[in-house]
Amino acid sequence: MAKASFDFKCRRVLITGGTSGIGASCAQAFAAAGAQVLATGLTEQEVLACAQQPGFESVECRVLDVRDHEALAALALSLDGLDVLVHCAGMIRREAEHDPDVFDEVIQVNLSAGMRLSTLMRPQLARTSGSIVFIASMLSFFGGPRQPAYAASKGAVRQLTLSLAAAYAPDSIRVNAVAPGWIVTNLSRGAREDAARNAMILARTPMGRWGQPEEVADPILFLCSDAARFITGVVLPVDGGFLTV
Repeated sequence: MAKASFDFKCRRVLITGGTSGIGASCAQAFAAAGAQVLATGLTEQEVLACAQQPGFESVECRVLDVRDHEALAALALSLDGLDVLVHCAGMIRREAEHDPDVFDEVIQVNLSAGMRLSTLMRPQLARTSGSIVFIASMLSFFGGPRQPAYAASKGAVRQLTLSLAAAYAPDSIRVNAVAPGWIVTNLSRGAREDAARNAMILARTPMGRWGQPEEVADPILFLCSDAARFITGVVLPVDGGFLTV
């Protein structure tokens, strides 16, 4: 019987949006497990600030705008191999998403960039029997009247996960996603600081608290590990039970 391992020594990991929030926690977790980690962020300022954080001593940080097709292609060419792709880059504009132009931008970052990266990285991942993890959401399962683009993109991420899992299985590439609930990140600051909304969120969450970014990073590490070697096409809620009620 093969023994499950969470040792990522000598494995190469690319994390988009890896300089803040869930992505940064993923970078730290993979690095601690021995991986060679490349984390990307949108701006030079963001990348420089992240590189100074504890746990990033061995993480390579680069600037990347996932909307830039040429930059994505150049990134793929610069890699000498890849074992794990985690697409954490994302955005939410809330009410502004009712503007079709803003809607398109959110879809491009949250969904289309993930598809483009997967296509570009597929040959390298096939050579290593690698793994892809997307970031879905609670809004992959129900609507968001204040954020139609975010909800649409995350619903589509769920379907993309299922579709690529089936398409890439012959290449021995596993494709999964996590669906975070209410997690303490910059994106959720407004809800946390709104007393009434915060109370509603806590009342709806059976575990009665907000999640931490590392509590999403750990399941991502599992999905990319040998322990999950027969798991593909899964969208795993990490939400303190929010979707159960």
